[in-house]
Amino acid sequence: MTKKSISLVLGSGGARGLAHIGIIERLTQDGFEIRSIAGSSMGAVIGGVYAMGKLDVYTRWVTALEKLDVIRLLDFSFGTNGLFKGQRIIDELRALIGDSNIEDLPVKYTAVATDLEEEKEVLFNHGPLFDAIRASISIPSIVAPYNYQGRYLIDGGVVNPLPIAPTLGDGTDLTVAVNLGGRPQKEIAVQAREVQEENRKADHMRIMQFIDGLLRQRTNQRTEDEMGMFDIIVKSMTIMENTLAQIQLATYPPDLVIEIPRNICNFYEFHRARELIEIGYQKTHEALQIYRH
Repeated sequence: MTKKSISLVLGSGGARGLAHIGIIERLTQDGFEIRSIAGSSMGAVIGGVYAMGKLDVYTRWVTALEKLDVIRLLDFSFGTNGLFKGQRIIDELRALIGDSNIEDLPVKYTAVATDLEEEKEVLFNHGPLFDAIRASISIPSIVAPYNYQGRYLIDGGVVNPLPIAPTLGDGTDLTVAVNLGGRPQKEIAVQAREVQEENRKADHMRIMQFIDGLLRQRTNQRTEDEMGMFDIIVKSMTIMENTLAQIQLATYPPDLVIEIPRNICNFYEFHRARELIEIGYQKTHEALQIYRH
């Protein structure tokens, strides 16, 4: 039987983006051939790793990360344009999977970033892969903008968290879009609470206190807010991305949408990779069953 070819659109959403790994695993196991990937922010990371043919290598690495490993990947910036430089994680990934020019990849690949001064979308479909990834993950106020050929680029999710349009001319059988801002699901929230809830609360508080402390040093903020600055930034980005993603889905309706509930994890919980990958796998299985019926 001939495999169905697909264009895969991978949305932005922090650690929720690890669900993209399980989604790709399920799609390929089901016989789909991924010929094209467009990704924003974390979607650009996972899409780029897959296009390099190194998803298995990346999966082994990310599933071995513990909480302290994630914190060690944060390179504090002494500048004023971002809390973290963002270079340490890029160097780690480049050492892990190598680098390539996008036009030499075996899978068509597009990453989305935002030009801060021109106020417009930037599509990376040629040039070094990790230039594209670094630009696409520059979360405003958290990761410093990426100076690329004299242009200051920030996170692709600011303008297009679900880049469907770059896949419209692919000529594949199906377009599959993954929205990481799906409707919250009570059962997932309950299940998450049952897994070492007290430890997770304590971890969240310690990490938030650490990051908020750095932010207060940067801004000379001395007040103790009910909601930390990091949480405010992340929640604001999430609201904006969810709204923009719905606009993209309405404007360019894909053949299949895989919805990942936005309450499956906190933005920074990359140490929960195994769980998040499994959720992506299961949600893809459910979506395929509905699609075929």
